[in-house]
Amino acid sequence: MNKLLIGLLALSISCTTAVSQTGQSPKKSEQMQKKSEILVSESQGGTDQPGFSIIKNEQELQKSVKGGNSNLIGEVGKEPAINYPKFPKDKKVVLYNLGMFRSGDHRIAEIKSVSVKDNILYVEVPFVESDGMEIQVISNPWVIFTVPSDYQFNSVELKYSK
Repeated sequence: MNKLLIGLLALSISCTTAVSQTGQSPKKSEQMQKKSEILVSESQGGTDQPGFSIIKNEQELQKSVKGGNSNLIGEVGKEPAINYPKFPKDKKVVLYNLGMFRSGDHRIAEIKSVSVKDNILYVEVPFVESDGMEIQVISNPWVIFTVPSDYQFNSVELKYSK
């Protein structure tokens, strides 16, 4: 009789654990799906004008990363090693050129949130204040990031927040 009660109790506990895990799994999966992830972010190599393009496959991703890293230094006769990010199968990949800046560090290091309204993708990034005097250097930052695959947009806007 005791073995039967222990067996039923163990079965009950394992079923309860399985239900709670599977009950939370879709929520976590959905939350992860709605998050944006930076694949590559560089302070040089972008275009002079802000703009975006959607990267459709692994080859375009590698070409974009390699093209953006035009200032890599390597040994003569050898191509520099580049760590290409994996192309995500369940998200859209966006290449965004921030345009030309005359001073400061404008490289995107974090994306707080992404949303779409009126066919505009709003990308919220942290505002970084500069510490006064800066060396005047022209930079063309760019970033490659992911957005949920169901987002439909025809322009991208950065929103800086504190």
